[in-house]
Amino acid sequence: MATSELNVSTRARVGKGGARTLRREGFFPAVVYGKGLEPCAITVEPKALKAAIASESGWNTLITLKGDGPFDGQVVILKDLEVSAIRRDIMHADFQVIDLSQKISVMVPVHPIGKSEGEKLGGSLQVIRKELEVTCLATNIPSAVELDVTAMNIGDVLHVEDVVLPEGVEVPHDVNFTVITCIGRKAEEEEGEGEVEGEGEAEAEGEED
Repeated sequence: MATSELNVSTRARVGKGGARTLRREGFFPAVVYGKGLEPCAITVEPKALKAAIASESGWNTLITLKGDGPFDGQVVILKDLEVSAIRRDIMHADFQVIDLSQKISVMVPVHPIGKSEGEKLGGSLQVIRKELEVTCLATNIPSAVELDVTAMNIGDVLHVEDVVLPEGVEVPHDVNFTVITCIGRKAEEEEGEGEVEGEGEAEAEGEED
């Protein structure tokens, strides 16, 4: 599990006016919250946050906050990030304090591994679920759910119950939903052949009439 540190400071001015001032000065406002900690308004430098989550774990990186305040030494993960639509500047962030002894739920990207048999035959792989919600200890969060697709052929479907997960990691689900499918020319050709056969039968009937 990737870890990093992030230097932050207590935010004295709150509200829209204070937030605008921070952004003009090259910072952005954020909030830290979690069990056993009163919500704290903090100030963060954009470059520092980007560096803190630059690992393969991304948002799921365990970040230790450093600064003068009750948040000092708290381990958090990034829970929400507001970005401006045009300039893509960071506008606001939420950090959640993590209890390292308790399981948490986070979203983890799905990474297909290998080239499927279906792709070798001209088919294509479709990742239906690009992320999966996993439940585990924060120290066990995988950077990605890696799925070996080499044996998948055209028409094959990989469901969530087929997913092999690291020890201590679970994907809660009520329905055995589809994660990856392999589709291709085989199905399209069969469908096209059916249409041609139908047309031939109709033409033969017309000639008899």
